[in-house]
Amino acid sequence: MSIEISLVEMLGSVPHWLAVLIMGAIPVSELRGAIPVAMGIYGMGPFEAFFFSVLGNLLPVIPLLLFLEPVSNYLRRYSIFDTFFTWLFSKTRRKNTKNFEKYGLFALTIFVAIPLPVTGAWSGCAAAFVFGVKFRHALPAIAAGVMIAGIIVTGVTVTGLGLADLILGA
Repeated sequence: MSIEISLVEMLGSVPHWLAVLIMGAIPVSELRGAIPVAMGIYGMGPFEAFFFSVLGNLLPVIPLLLFLEPVSNYLRRYSIFDTFFTWLFSKTRRKNTKNFEKYGLFALTIFVAIPLPVTGAWSGCAAAFVFGVKFRHALPAIAAGVMIAGIIVTGVTVTGLGLADLILGA
């Protein structure tokens, strides 16, 4: 069973708009899962699905940007977390510093905008933290990426549902 279907079942007792908002907010699905569920299962229109999914996806961004560093610093007091964060940050910087230095905030926006696994608002907040991007710069870059991803996913979902209707003759 897919994660999205499990989420639909777990959120079965809440209003559809709230279920979509929650799906958009959690890192497992983000808006990449919320928009298809909103349109394909809940029957929402593209604008409504986009609105609640994007809003949900943006909800955790401010707390993540504000609290990743303090939480990381607190956890680093324990050797296992210090070892993990040291490994994670050095690996991330080693693999991505060149692109980030070359493209700056545009790279962060594009990273969030690409609707693939392991990209999105949550990963974008982590990347902003790892590369030391200030809140006032990271927030608009991530928000722009979320909106671009929302447009892409909504467009693909509308197209897919249209093709399914055409093929199945519904």
